[in-house]
Amino acid sequence: MQNLLHFHVILLSISFFSILAFSFSQNQQYNEAKNFEGSSDLVNLEYHMGPVLASSIDLYIIWYGRWNPKHQSTIRDFLHSFSFPAPYPSVADWWRTVRLYTDQTGSNITNNINLSGEFYDFKYSHGRYLSRLSMQSVIKNAVTVYPGTLPLNYHNGLYLILTSDDVQVQDFCRAVCGFHYFTFPSVVGVTVPYAWIGHSGTQCPGMCAYPFAWPTYSGRPPPRTNGGNNIMSAPNGDVGTDGMISVIAHELAEVSSNPLVNAWYAGDDPTAPTEIADLCLGVYGTGGGGGYVGVVYKDSWGNGYNLNGVKGRKFMVQWVWNPVKRRCFGPNALD
Repeated sequence: MQNLLHFHVILLSISFFSILAFSFSQNQQYNEAKNFEGSSDLVNLEYHMGPVLASSIDLYIIWYGRWNPKHQSTIRDFLHSFSFPAPYPSVADWWRTVRLYTDQTGSNITNNINLSGEFYDFKYSHGRYLSRLSMQSVIKNAVTVYPGTLPLNYHNGLYLILTSDDVQVQDFCRAVCGFHYFTFPSVVGVTVPYAWIGHSGTQCPGMCAYPFAWPTYSGRPPPRTNGGNNIMSAPNGDVGTDGMISVIAHELAEVSSNPLVNAWYAGDDPTAPTEIADLCLGVYGTGGGGGYVGVVYKDSWGNGYNLNGVKGRKFMVQWVWNPVKRRCFGPNALD
């Protein structure tokens, strides 16, 4: 195999709490990647009796920083694609694999994800550098600064903090591209699940916008489905935004199946779990792994994608672990 970028997930502990992160190893990033796409014997994914997000999800976006409206529109269309019809294979079809996970009552993860509110934190309320813990204060600000802008929904709310490309976040680009956790009542007032994802367009597209960018110091990129070694073009025209969408999907899958860090994950240590999307990093189609995305589609301009969305949108989203097939899977699979 090629000597290619090795993505994997680490859980970094800080003085207050541990955060589930979508990340990579800098020391081993060009070693041969572990590939679980067809290796069920290597995975010990178990249920630990905690809740999953089985009720209809009210999703709230906090746009932190100054955003390009076109990029916001692309992300909104992706999120609307979870609940609105699109040609097969669609984003909603991809979510059906996530829905296979249940809680102890047998209730499946919901198929109803509603974009229920947005807050524009264009004044950088907590500065242009955010620590991990300060994400919870960003949520607190969004639900209190202007009463009624965003509700503090502890019944079925899920908060998505999206930082613009000029915002630096602790460990962003160095160790994480996004993470999910839950708020502390001492900070926000209640416990609600949330996720953060950064826009890597100007900071580290080669790290967090794979496969649409490749680190310049790493040599040649991995082979594409046609056997060439050119970088795959982003289907919606912006490397940072298209790469960010796959990280958003990754975090939504994991926060839904492990919102309180006591539900679905592999491994015996709950402080360092491997979750359902971690098992499939870098896999976007059949045969994916080791830096090769797998067999995916191309649009009329030659841009790569594997899912259809609303308004004719196309997206490239990594696969997740299918507990029935016991392998990574997506609706664009050839088998």
